[in-house]
Formats: sequence, structure tokens, C-alpha cells
Amino acid sequence: MVMDEFHGRASARVDATPQAVFDLITDIGRLPVWNAAIEAVLEQPSALAAGAEWRIKMHPPRMPSWVSVAQVEELDRHRLRFAYESRNADGNPSYLKWSWAVAEAGQDAEVTVTWDAYLKTPDRRFLAGPLRKLQLAREVQRSLTAMAGAVAAVQPR
Repeated sequence: MVMDEFHGRASARVDATPQAVFDLITDIGRLPVWNAAIEAVLEQPSALAAGAEWRIKMHPPRMPSWVSVAQVEELDRHRLRFAYESRNADGNPSYLKWSWAVAEAGQDAEVTVTWDAYLKTPDRRFLAGPLRKLQLAREVQRSLTAMAGAVAAVQPR
């Protein structure tokens, strides 16, 4: 299968305040706590703001590892929105756009993440892209479940 791009979306209700969920999502150092595909945070900014970058070591199950570089595009602490672009640190021009939104849902928080992948090279279009599309659908939902547990441990109700 050849693809130039793919898109995904996942949501979850979390038994926590929207602010607590947003604080966890934007705490770069804690990403490996709730995202099993992230093995380690290699570099992180001293302050998270538009243009800030961080590096992580990705290592999804049954896949080789790689270093990913992400850059903040939007950080709106009032509207609880966070968006960034991530790329492989090897210089491949393919990239993903990630967008997180957290909203109040009764006494819980509703977190929604969307991702848009843009595949620029043949290896990404023919092999890596189709494989990652399938993996991300599962990985992201598992991460949201783990995030709910992590935020509850930090902010019990």
C-alpha cells in the first residue's frame, strides 16, 4: 500500500480535572510514564512555549528504536490546547502533527488527541507509514488509558 498521509483521532474520559490532565500531557519529562512507545526523554526545554523543542527515544513494541524531535506549535493553557510537530532525528522530511485538547466533561476531563502524518519519502510511503498507521491506532488508545492512571496517581479525587 502506498500512502502520502494518514490521520487518526482518539479520545478518553479521565477521572481528574481538565487542568491536571493538561498539566500531565505538557510535562515532557513524564511522557514515558504514560506512553509506552517512548523509552526516554533525551532533551527537554527548560520552559514549554511556542517554538520549544524536545527529543525522545521512541521504541514501540516489536519495532526498532529511533530518536524523534518535536517542536511546540501551540500551547494554550487557558483553552487547554497543545499542538506540536514531530520528526525523525535522522533528517527524513516526513513528519507528524499532533494536537491535544482537554475539556470538562461533567466531573471528569475529556481528552482528545489527533495526529496527521505526512509521508515524504518512498520508505515512509510504502513501509513505515502503513505500519505506523496501524500501530498508532492501538498505541494512542493504550497511552490514553495509562495517562488516566498516571493523572489519578498525581491528583486523586
